[in-house]
Amino acid sequence: MGFFFVLILGTLLHFSFAWLREAPVAGLFSAVNESTWEHMKLLFFPSFLYFLWEYKKYGSSSKDLLTARTLGLFCGLAFIPVSFYTYTGVIGKGFFPVDIAIFAVSVFLTFYASTRFLAHPLKLTTFTAFLLLFALLAAFLTFTFFPPHIQLFLDPVDFTYGI
Repeated sequence: MGFFFVLILGTLLHFSFAWLREAPVAGLFSAVNESTWEHMKLLFFPSFLYFLWEYKKYGSSSKDLLTARTLGLFCGLAFIPVSFYTYTGVIGKGFFPVDIAIFAVSVFLTFYASTRFLAHPLKLTTFTAFLLLFALLAAFLTFTFFPPHIQLFLDPVDFTYGI
């Protein structure tokens, strides 16, 4: 269920900034341009919502759930730039179908890795997982408006950064 929720909502968030007339508040959780960083938001925000819902519903019965989900999310998020820059570095340009596949695989990897971390927990407290999750949230919110001027944040279409 979580896989499909993240996949569908993430796909919708790719377009929501334009649908909402580029409202800055929409840019907080939607992709505001075609940079790799902004595409990572498509995985982060639906996962964040789903994980918080899941933690509220099941958290007390599984002390490692949020930790496992957070670590899985880090795996999925890391997969996006690594795979994108690897294939575009080898081929020399991007291909839309491959980009879509990268997103789908990153969603799968997030849930697969988190399931593995749940089966084999690491020594990480739920509090630390919350800190990591909210540090990521702060980074995504901040860098929408104040992105560093490095490749990860560069829109390859308009050659701009952030909003």
